Amino acid sequence: MDSNLLEKYSRTLIQYSLSVKKGDLVVIQGYKEAMPLIELCYREVLNAGAHPHVLMRHQLDEILLKVGSGDQLSFENPISEAVIMNADKILNIGGSSNTKYLSGVEPKKIAYYRKSGKRLSELYMNRVDNNELDWTLCMFPTDSLAQEAGMSLRDYEDFVAGACLLKNEDPILAWKEVSKNQEKAIEYLKDKETIRIVSRDTDVRMKVGGRVWINSDGRTNFPSGEVFTGPVEDSVEGKIRFSFPGIYAGQEIEDIKLLFKKGKVIEASASKGEELLRELINTDEGASMVGEVAIGTNYGIDRFTKNMLYDEKMGGTVHMALGKSYGKSGGKNISAIHWDMLCDMKDGGEIYADGELFYKNGNFML
Repeated sequence: MDSNLLEKYSRTLIQYSLSVKKGDLVVIQGYKEAMPLIELCYREVLNAGAHPHVLMRHQLDEILLKVGSGDQLSFENPISEAVIMNADKILNIGGSSNTKYLSGVEPKKIAYYRKSGKRLSELYMNRVDNNELDWTLCMFPTDSLAQEAGMSLRDYEDFVAGACLLKNEDPILAWKEVSKNQEKAIEYLKDKETIRIVSRDTDVRMKVGGRVWINSDGRTNFPSGEVFTGPVEDSVEGKIRFSFPGIYAGQEIEDIKLLFKKGKVIEASASKGEELLRELINTDEGASMVGEVAIGTNYGIDRFTKNMLYDEKMGGTVHMALGKSYGKSGGKNISAIHWDMLCDMKDGGEIYADGELFYKNGNFML
């Protein structure tokens, strides 16, 4: 990626997304492929008077999942817990050499491994919900991510720059404008009691009264561009067909169809990856319930890339996540997983709030 764009990227992440302050302990996690961005973020943290600490990520989980015993898979690493409990800010930079490194692992083992990390996941989210920890997830463009998206590396770098608003002279100012625009949707939705989503093979209803709609404006996921909340857990009723493949641990689950009754998935099918779909839904009690419903607003993301960090923000889509709710939304669902799945709304899709149509064909009507 162009050095000027990388400098904008790092500055936006540290100054805007994480709002790093003097004295903060900032943990930067990333793969060796992302070292150009890691280095620039490290410098930005130092310039802010904070304390950077780098943890290099790897793909050795494949060996653990294939060779490890049940005890080894469920082991809670005290070092991981120390990071969660002591960091003020955590920056996770994705982008590795192989997005399919877990494709040969049994679905049951993946589900068990995720379930075993539930306590540490809850510690992490509790600190976030209590405003004790800020986090941001971003991606460094690599050949593997470009190949997944069906693009050359140069084209993918250009796509990432556009999605992250890095082509703007001042990306931070641009993201503040995104936040301002999304606030209009928040104001409209904040007092609504019910939401209904209608699209191809989709008619799903839920209660959202008393829940908080969140303006996701690039301060956690980067890029962002969505408004979301956690629906009342036992209120989700109806059916939904996810237009795009669900991606989990590098594995694709295609043509997912779910039927909900009293908040729970009672029927689930997929044309590909159905075994993994069922294992994930059975991870724990909360994995069969909806932890998030969201509307994507980032029209700079104009194609499906098989990377949900980008895809779930795509303008003209909605997504629902099975599993854990974000506490700040008022959601109460607890699970070891939080799995987003995407539904296209651009061809006749409609969303109603308290019976009033406010979104059609992929756009707000506000």
